[in-house]
Amino acid sequence: MAVHLHAPDPASLLPIAGVRIGFAEAGVRKANRKDVTVFLLDEGVAVAGVFTQNRFCAAPVQVCRESLARVAEGGEGIRALVVNTGNANAGTGADGLQRARDTAASLAALVGVAPGQVLPFSTGVIMEQLPVDRITAALPQALSAARADNWAVAAEAIMTTDTVPKAFSRSVQIGGATVSITGISKGAGMIRPNMATMLGFLATDARVAPGLLPALALELAEGSFNRVTIDGDTSTNDSFVVMASQKADHAEIATWDSEEGRVLKAALLDVARTLAQAIVRDGEGATKFITVRVEGGKTAAECRQVAYAIAHSPLVKTAFFASDPNLGRILAAVGYAGIADLDQTGIDLFLDDVHVAVQGGRNPAYREEEGQRVMKQDEITVRVVLGRGDAVDTVWTCDFSHEYVTINADYRS
Repeated sequence: MAVHLHAPDPASLLPIAGVRIGFAEAGVRKANRKDVTVFLLDEGVAVAGVFTQNRFCAAPVQVCRESLARVAEGGEGIRALVVNTGNANAGTGADGLQRARDTAASLAALVGVAPGQVLPFSTGVIMEQLPVDRITAALPQALSAARADNWAVAAEAIMTTDTVPKAFSRSVQIGGATVSITGISKGAGMIRPNMATMLGFLATDARVAPGLLPALALELAEGSFNRVTIDGDTSTNDSFVVMASQKADHAEIATWDSEEGRVLKAALLDVARTLAQAIVRDGEGATKFITVRVEGGKTAAECRQVAYAIAHSPLVKTAFFASDPNLGRILAAVGYAGIADLDQTGIDLFLDDVHVAVQGGRNPAYREEEGQRVMKQDEITVRVVLGRGDAVDTVWTCDFSHEYVTINADYRS
C-alpha cells in the first residue's frame, strides 16, 4: 500500500569502495527470511551515529554509543556492523546488554578485530530475549555472501513491517572526482524519531576528515529523519549511521564551508531525505503522503512544533484517510500546539492550491468541493501561515487507515 514507492532497482544502487555487505537467514523470529546483515568496513572508514532519545533505549543502542565514544577518544575505528531484524533486544535489562555485546564479539572474532570495533543493531519486537545463538550461527553465511553490491538485499534484510525495501544512491563531482553515496533505511511504524530514523545506514566513498562526521550525522538527521512522523511514537532502537570510506580520488574535505563540503553535504542530505520520506510513504496502512509546511513563525522550532501537532493528530490523519475536508481539525491542532502567544487572527490555511482559512476564519471564497478535490489526492500539502515572523519548517507524515490498527494489533502473531 506504499504511496508512490517501489522497490529499488539493484543496478541503480552504487557500491561504495571500502564497504561490503553480507546477509543470512538466521530464523531470529521467522524461518526462511533474510534477517541478519553485516557491513564489513576497510580500515580507515570513518563512522558516526545518531541514536534514539527514548530513555528506554535498546541494548544495542547502548553498546553502539559506548563504542563510538571510545573511537572519539582515540580508540580503534569501527570495522563492522551487525544488524538483526525480528527482535529489538529492548526492555531486556542486563541480559540483553550482554547479548548485544556477545553478538558484536562473535562477529569481531570472525573478522579479526576487537569487539568494540563492531556496532550491533536490532529491530523488531520489544521485551523478548535476543537469540544470540541463531545470529552467531548465521554469521559465517553472512560473511561468505559479503559483496560491495549487496545494498538492495541489505535493504530487504533489515525490514520488519515495511512493505517495500528502501534504498537510494546518487553521485556528485567533487574536486574532479566522482563521489558515490548510497543509503538504506527501514521503518513503517513506531515512527517519530527524536533524532534519526528507525534504522538507517548511509555511506559515501568521499574523503572527509573523521572529526567532521559526528556533527554531520546530527545535521543530516535534523534535515531528514527528524522531519518525519507516522504515529508519534519514538522507537527504542532508532539508529542512523553515516560512513565515509575515504576512497574517492579528491583532496580531503576539512570543512563544510568549502565548495566541496557544501556540494557533498547537499548530496548526502538529498539521499537522507529521500530515505526518510520513503519511510512515510511506506507507513503502516498509509494511503496518502502528506507534507505539512508551517510558515511565518518566529522560529523554525515553533514552526516544527505546530507542524508536528497537525501531523500527530489522529483526527486530522483519519480525515485525510476518508478524504473528508473536515479542515477545522487542522486549525484546532494549530491552536493546541503550545504556542502561548499565538494570535489566531493572523493564521491562514492552505490545502495545496486551495485557500481554506483567512485570518483565522473560513475563507469566504472557499468551497468544500475544492477541499474534497485535494483530499482525494494521494499526495497533499498542508500549508499554515502563522503571521508571526519569517521562519519556516516542514514535516512529512501520512494518513491513518484501518490497516494501521490491524497491523499493530496483530504485530506479534
